[in-house]
Amino acid sequence: MISRVEFEDLLHKLYAARTAGQLDELCSMFAADAVFEMSGASHAKPIAIRTTGSGEFRPWLALLLKTFRVTDQQLVTVIIDGSKAAVRWRANIHSKITGAKVLTELVDLIEVENDHIISYIEFFSGSTAGVN
Repeated sequence: MISRVEFEDLLHKLYAARTAGQLDELCSMFAADAVFEMSGASHAKPIAIRTTGSGEFRPWLALLLKTFRVTDQQLVTVIIDGSKAAVRWRANIHSKITGAKVLTELVDLIEVENDHIISYIEFFSGSTAGVN
């Protein structure tokens, strides 16, 4: 089982790779057969993704990193219980296509096995209130 310190380190590396847009680094943290889910809504439209295995989730992560830039990321709450974590965070999400910037609230449910993420479920809600 992963220690709390190792889990915290993994989380910090995960979010650093995501905000830096480092696809290879990000994917290296996931088990080959990991489940990756994302669902939520923004001012534009809802999104729902469910993938299993790196062959399915890597293209989605590549698309996310290519399309959106994450800035001003802030971890709000991190709860770790053994091999599972719940992380509430917020960031400005910039569309590289439209140029829009949306303040987004996110909750990630993460499960780790053998020092790799085996399940990553993300919920988000975006709002343009107070964002230019």
